[in-house]
Amino acid sequence: MNRRLSRILFFAFVVAAACSYLVYRIAGRQMNSGARPHTVRVMVASRELPVGTVIRDSDVSQGEWVGALPKGVLVAKDTVVGRGVVSTVYQGEPIFDSRLAPVGSGGGLAATIPSGMRACAVKVDEVVGVAGFVLPGMRVDVLVSGNTPGMSSAEGPKVKTILQNIEVLSAGKDIQKDNEGKPVNVPVVNLLVTPKQAEVLSLASNQMHIQLVLRNPLDTDMTKTPGMAMASLLSDGAPPAPKPRPVAIRKPAPTAVAAPPRVFLVEILNGSKRSEEKFGASDHQ
Repeated sequence: MNRRLSRILFFAFVVAAACSYLVYRIAGRQMNSGARPHTVRVMVASRELPVGTVIRDSDVSQGEWVGALPKGVLVAKDTVVGRGVVSTVYQGEPIFDSRLAPVGSGGGLAATIPSGMRACAVKVDEVVGVAGFVLPGMRVDVLVSGNTPGMSSAEGPKVKTILQNIEVLSAGKDIQKDNEGKPVNVPVVNLLVTPKQAEVLSLASNQMHIQLVLRNPLDTDMTKTPGMAMASLLSDGAPPAPKPRPVAIRKPAPTAVAAPPRVFLVEILNGSKRSEEKFGASDHQ
């Protein structure tokens, strides 16, 4: 009886051990599958890539991205090498298609110009360039001043805001944004404008004096200004006296001029005497 009970207990122990081992394997497999999430190899920057850089083979490497792949991230090296950088990519950061210029556009300033826009150069000095604080990424308004062609010079020079909230694309040869905002005196800045704005800016820079006015990048309101003339500036805020309106002078209608009276000459012979008499038309009547 004891031997039979011992066999039953041993058989039950073997079955319990087998079941325990099976449960352990199944649970371990599930735990391991949860600990190893899905990873994808993507292209990352091997070093910091500033704006305008043309990416070389040594500038990128492969890295692992855990989880769902973000939209626009590049996974093949041939889709990255040779393209220009339009927004700074930091070391170890995945490379997104939106941070690069279109294929074949190269690098430098041209690659940073969005489709449909233009880069227009403006000559500046320390005053026009706001003491060197007109830097890439800043926003400015463009003012012009001078005498209005064809108008009377009595009012003096006039200043007018012609463009507002224009992005500074580059300052001199620098197309990098300065995070510290240090002033840099440069001879030329490039402004990002539409083709129509480029025409306005080009004409104004050749014919009048240009002044750049720095503005807060978060301030996107467009302010309508009437402009300011020198006469208004020196009149203590009072509006200039209106110009006299021209008065049309009417000439009197020409009056009919009376014709001179007709005169008749009559010769009178009285014997040997000879005389003449004049008679008017009224005398004749």
